[in-house]
Amino acid sequence: MVVEDQRDLADSVARVLRREGMAVDVAYDGGGALERAAVVDYDVVVLDRDLPVVHGDQVCRALVAAEPPARVLMLTASGTVAERVEGLGLGADDYLPKPFAYAELVARVRAVGRRTRRATPPVLVHGELRVDPAQRTATRAGARLPLSPKELAVLEYLLANRDRAVSAEELLDRVWDEAADPFTTTVKATINRLRAKLGDPPLIETVPRAGYRI
Repeated sequence: MVVEDQRDLADSVARVLRREGMAVDVAYDGGGALERAAVVDYDVVVLDRDLPVVHGDQVCRALVAAEPPARVLMLTASGTVAERVEGLGLGADDYLPKPFAYAELVARVRAVGRRTRRATPPVLVHGELRVDPAQRTATRAGARLPLSPKELAVLEYLLANRDRAVSAEELLDRVWDEAADPFTTTVKATINRLRAKLGDPPLIETVPRAGYRI
């Protein structure tokens, strides 16, 4: 989730993160952020500190006190050491002063996201399959796979959870954003395209009544 009261900046950050294959919801004030966080288990929250309705400090405290806690990357117009120390003291995992480079923001979001729930390596490898989320690339037996951002995101999520079956509902929740229609067949269609591009032997299996697994 991106929480930022400057709408142009919030929407711009969301577009950049979505281009990187992330599912992103947006809130423009602290109250909206808390409402969304009450119903969605976010991996990472990009949180502006100076928010209307509910201040970012209060939002941060609520997010890190939740179960499970969200990882927080705090943004602020002030980049002094004292401000950074204070922000981290609230429970934020990282702190990025404005203005910032989008490339650095993406890298920090990925780094913070790797700390959620279970440790995942920066490059995911399974046999001849190799996925580099930071570089947005996937290869099999050394050959580059022509994957769309959503196909790459689905493959990344399946690899990160390859010890279990992942349901279509979970994929929709983790790879798509709040605008996704839960009654569409978009997950199945994406899996079918991904299977075709991965080639043989097949890597993604369907687990009856459970979902998909690599």
